Amino acid sequence: MRFIFLEKYYGYFLTGMYITIMLAISAVTFGTIIGLSLTFLRRSEIPIVRFLAGIYIEFIRGTPILVQIYIIYIGLPKLTNLNLSDIVIGIVALSLNSGAYVSEIIRAGIDAVDKGQMEAARSLGMNKRLAMFQIVIPQAFKNVLPALGNEFIAIIKDSSMVSVIGVAELMYNAGIVRGNTALGLEPVIVAAVIYFMLTFTMTRGLVYLERKMKKSDIR
Repeated sequence: MRFIFLEKYYGYFLTGMYITIMLAISAVTFGTIIGLSLTFLRRSEIPIVRFLAGIYIEFIRGTPILVQIYIIYIGLPKLTNLNLSDIVIGIVALSLNSGAYVSEIIRAGIDAVDKGQMEAARSLGMNKRLAMFQIVIPQAFKNVLPALGNEFIAIIKDSSMVSVIGVAELMYNAGIVRGNTALGLEPVIVAAVIYFMLTFTMTRGLVYLERKMKKSDIR
């Protein structure tokens, strides 16, 4: 009965799960906004803007998320002179990371939309911006929804990294339980099962959503 400790410490895991979900939802929400903005910056007619957006994306994709978390954790309070909570810093770091990947996902989705869609919209009198937001972007999001879902799953797992700065998410609380119970493996196994439940539920939800979207396309 090595898992009898759950009777006393289950609250730690529930709290950690709640914070993990909150981190993931916040990061994907802000990451999508950042990613969409970066996508348009990459398509800007101003070369320096395209260059800086590209450098940001390549830097984020080319460095470990743990390094990015430390940079935000140490650098953001100094730059803003604000006393930010660890959880806010964690959300910022995860959002900035997610934004770079979401940008590439959206860019691929836009490129996959038939160029004739834009030409048809322009021929109907729409300007380029209006055609992009009303015609191209909705189709692009529909195309990349599975990839965006996979990004959400990745953020759920990557959220464990913010435990290093003291955010009381699932792995951090599992560490507390390990310290209080002197059990090395069992609390980590419980955390792993919870992560699996979260990601599996998300995966099945994505499969269901994809099927619904295919049925709507047939109709």
